[in-house]
Amino acid sequence: MTFDTSDLSDIFQCKKCGDCCKGYGGTYVAPTEIEAIAGHLKTDSEFFVEKYCQMSGTKPVLAQGENGYCIFWDQFCTIHPVKPRMCREWPFIKAVLVDIGNWEIMAGSCPGIRTDVPDDVIRACVEKIVLNRE
Repeated sequence: MTFDTSDLSDIFQCKKCGDCCKGYGGTYVAPTEIEAIAGHLKTDSEFFVEKYCQMSGTKPVLAQGENGYCIFWDQFCTIHPVKPRMCREWPFIKAVLVDIGNWEIMAGSCPGIRTDVPDDVIRACVEKIVLNRE
């Protein structure tokens, strides 16, 4: 089988399942993201952090509901137009370039990630996205 590194759907197709919105760790939100999400919710940044974030050390992360999902997940992302960088970049993240095994690990919780693709194709696709962001 031939894979096209210019077609990212060869290695990932979002299933909109929300599995990436669940689990421990939280999604860090930068000050500019806080402002954007607060604006989207028609509130101020301080209230947003108090109501919708938990602190991880000194950094705010999006809170999780009792079901373990991000509080903005309700069968779809309710802040999709302004979702944080960590969410927008998934699964094309630097950790895959550090250790290609991270792709396989992420695939364990993401049905949209293909694992039947050669490592060099995965690395080339992720590298293209990551390097274009920097």
